[in-house]
Amino acid sequence: MRFLMMHRIDESDPQAWNPSPEFVEKMGGFIQESAEKGILITAEGVHKSDKGALVRKPRGAAIRVTDGPFAEAKEVIGGFALINAADRAEAVEFARRYVELFDMEIEVEVRQVVEFEDLQQG
Repeated sequence: MRFLMMHRIDESDPQAWNPSPEFVEKMGGFIQESAEKGILITAEGVHKSDKGALVRKPRGAAIRVTDGPFAEAKEVIGGFALINAADRAEAVEFARRYVELFDMEIEVEVRQVVEFEDLQQG
């Protein structure tokens, strides 16, 4: 099964956008090990929200685009990973190992990816 992990961080925390060399090394090792074991499919960090946009389509209304930064959100998505796991418990354990790498507040949402076969079940 595939699982999407999205991590949220406090956008105002300078540490979130300027990782230490030690953190980069620790994260690099974790990513390499996870990829070699066939767990990690892909993982990326993203830029601050001031380089992003929100595209919304309210029901029955026109599409709206809002440029970042997103003032209404204290926490923003800082990155994502797509992993292979046998089940939700294994995906959550991977997320636990991932958050242990950080020395700041972080939240990771773990969601199972809908596979085509899931849609074929009656």
